[in-house]
Amino acid sequence: MNILKKINAWLHLWLGLASGIVVVIVGFTGCILVFESELEDMTMSHLHADNPDNNEMLPPSALWQSVKEALPDKEIHSVWYHGKNQTAHLSLNSDSLVYINPYTAEIVAMVDHEDFFHFILDGHTSLWIEGKVGTGIVSYATLIFFILLITGMVLWWPKKWQKSERQKALTIKWSARFKRVNYDLHNVLGFYSLTIALILTITGLIMGFQWFSKSFYWMVSGGAAPQRYEQAFSDTTQNLPLASMSNVDAAWRKGVTEIGVLNKDAIIVSFPEKPSEPIDLCTDMYNGSWRYVYLDQHTLKQLPASQTQISDLNVAQWLRRTNYALHVGAVGGLTTKILYFLASLICTSLPITGFYIWWGKKVKPKKRSKTFSASSQFSVSTGKA
Repeated sequence: MNILKKINAWLHLWLGLASGIVVVIVGFTGCILVFESELEDMTMSHLHADNPDNNEMLPPSALWQSVKEALPDKEIHSVWYHGKNQTAHLSLNSDSLVYINPYTAEIVAMVDHEDFFHFILDGHTSLWIEGKVGTGIVSYATLIFFILLITGMVLWWPKKWQKSERQKALTIKWSARFKRVNYDLHNVLGFYSLTIALILTITGLIMGFQWFSKSFYWMVSGGAAPQRYEQAFSDTTQNLPLASMSNVDAAWRKGVTEIGVLNKDAIIVSFPEKPSEPIDLCTDMYNGSWRYVYLDQHTLKQLPASQTQISDLNVAQWLRRTNYALHVGAVGGLTTKILYFLASLICTSLPITGFYIWWGKKVKPKKRSKTFSASSQFSVSTGKA
């Protein structure tokens, strides 16, 4: 048993030292990204749309036409309606996004896709290293952090659940020396953030490793395999031409009136470029989750590849659909975002407080010299300075 404890402590120490810098970067950038939508709403005026005449939202064709007239050389792939009193934005074949007033079709702004939050996201997912190297480092560091959470829980667990032991494990002794306070910050705060830290880590591993994603689904579902992605195609057996914009408008109306259930006014609508492509609708964008629905561009019939409404999912399917929402803390609105922010902040601090614990044990304080001068001995013996 003693050997297992030593192995556990050794793993916690050296894996923590190996992954510390990555965990600090990922944790700190995660703290910022938790409130991305709120910060954007506060700082970016082009996200708000004036509607003094209380007009209805214009269909996708009107917004497409306005942008096409202003930027005739650009290809327009989709339009994203963000909801009431919010601008819509159109994605182009460029690094820019065009924001437009959905009530007047007036172009409000053209914004570079590579903004501050995109920079922070790159740091969070890849440490600003391009290609698979950066994402691979983050994924494996996340796996290591998962092991650290388990080994840390073992190290935290009190030997006896007496009152003094519980108090030591659950409270920070602020009146103690800094070394003890630092230990408590690592030990106690690590315990209190454990549940959310595990959710952050597991959802991150699901996004980082296919083998982990499939294994987790298999475990939660009781042995079932996740549904395979099915590509949607429109029926072209009759050699039909590319559907007109009126069909895209009709698909949009169907999305906001019949298909969407949650946050109906927020919807993404694609503009098909080939007769075989469906009209993609992204609906039910609420608390960090969404639903993809595919319509035949010629008949507007819902295709089999469309996702099921979230209320009809079983537990395993729900966890898979809401994995992103669970990872960013949006699943419960502002309350869970605040909790996730605090947990992310603690996770950011753990490598720092842990390093100081290790360094404090490694560096011993210098012993006082045993030789005293004659004057020092006189001072000690007489009590005089």
